[in-house]
Amino acid sequence: MAEVLQKVVEESRQGEAYAPFAGDPNEFKKKFYIESYGCQMNFSDSEIVASILHAEGFGATRNFEDADLVLLNTCSIREKAEQTVRNRLHAFRKVKENNPGMLIGVLGCMAERLKAKFLEEEKLVDIVVGPDAYRSLPGLITEAEGGQKSVNVLLSRDETYADISPVRLDSNGVTAFVSIMRGCNNMCTFCVVPFTRGRERSRDAESIVSECRDLFNRGFREVTLLGQNVDSYFHTSSDGNDVNFANLLERVALIDPLLRIRFSTSHPKDITDDVLHTMAKYHNICKYIHLPVQSGNTRILNLMNRTYTREWYLNKVKRIREVMPDCGLSTDVISGFCTETEEDHQDTLSVMELSRFDMAYMFSYSERPGTLAARRYEDDIPEDVKKRRLIEIINLQNGHSRESYKSDIGKTFEVLIEGSSKKSDKDWSGRNSQNKMVVFAKNDQLLNKGDYVNVKVTNATSATLLGEIV
Repeated sequence: MAEVLQKVVEESRQGEAYAPFAGDPNEFKKKFYIESYGCQMNFSDSEIVASILHAEGFGATRNFEDADLVLLNTCSIREKAEQTVRNRLHAFRKVKENNPGMLIGVLGCMAERLKAKFLEEEKLVDIVVGPDAYRSLPGLITEAEGGQKSVNVLLSRDETYADISPVRLDSNGVTAFVSIMRGCNNMCTFCVVPFTRGRERSRDAESIVSECRDLFNRGFREVTLLGQNVDSYFHTSSDGNDVNFANLLERVALIDPLLRIRFSTSHPKDITDDVLHTMAKYHNICKYIHLPVQSGNTRILNLMNRTYTREWYLNKVKRIREVMPDCGLSTDVISGFCTETEEDHQDTLSVMELSRFDMAYMFSYSERPGTLAARRYEDDIPEDVKKRRLIEIINLQNGHSRESYKSDIGKTFEVLIEGSSKKSDKDWSGRNSQNKMVVFAKNDQLLNKGDYVNVKVTNATSATLLGEIV
């Protein structure tokens, strides 16, 4: 777990870039290549972009050197994420020197924030498209093919892409992301999302249920409902009925008992008892919540504009475990936010001790231009102090994760098989309801991806449960 968590810290929750494959690229006149960085929402957006490009005669390729159109779907959460994207653009630009017809585009959050630098100062890209402007891609491509620099980063108050059926990129055929809302209204002072993705708007509930039902009918067995803050989902349907997140969860759960439902991300101030009771009521709604705390000190939380106190957060954790004692819990933690003292840092460590998270994404504070924190506060914590506090946070969480996984030895879980283990094709791997990865021997049993199986845990590392079929 130490290596995994350190990688998360170093890559700023960036994940690995990936190249898509959807169908036979030779069926199409042109080829596109896309890499996605950052949050799950970016990966989901890439699938929307793929659908739009397919309709325009572009097929996906895994090799960017073969592509007519190369796209990077970007993240602006931390400086390192932006530098990684810039390095990739330079690599693409070198390939373009031998293929002048290739177009290079930047999508997502960096596109909105750094459009001028990309287009004029560094001349790295031909197309810049913000998260709400993907429908304009065909026109922008035509402009760029004519030699113009093309840009559309306008934010929308109503775009949800509800009518677009995403192309599932690099899918395992078992799990899929479904976007239920876009944007964010929370205005956390450290976050760029409200400025790069716009204000919050919820997608029509019927279109969400229809997409999930279609995925199930096509053999998918798990959907993750995505939003910057899913618990604030709210939509008035065509028949005049209001649908909140608890209602939506129930509607999706009722599609079929064999369809698992996950969701991300929850804001502590918005997750309600109705949501918790709906989760407890339906077996196929996974018992797992990602609940970012960010800091364990009330003064720092106030500076972050998180709108809850330390005590309020701890009470929410207590309530989750009252309703669902077996619920898995993960979080986000930031070290070294503006003015953070050693006492404030100790408060964060104590909240972690009291909450006992199964897993955490942990970062040192990185000031992002344009955020409220950058305008209001001085980034006054030395880097060596930030890093030392972060190491203490990581070490504490490593211990908690180890204890959490070891405590599952002897228990039996229902596991959804997602595919063969990355380490051995003689083993299956899949997750339990609590979002823990489980690896177990195939033993020549007639099982396939997408099957459910009961697995008894016989051993555990800090990040994986090891077991046997029962």
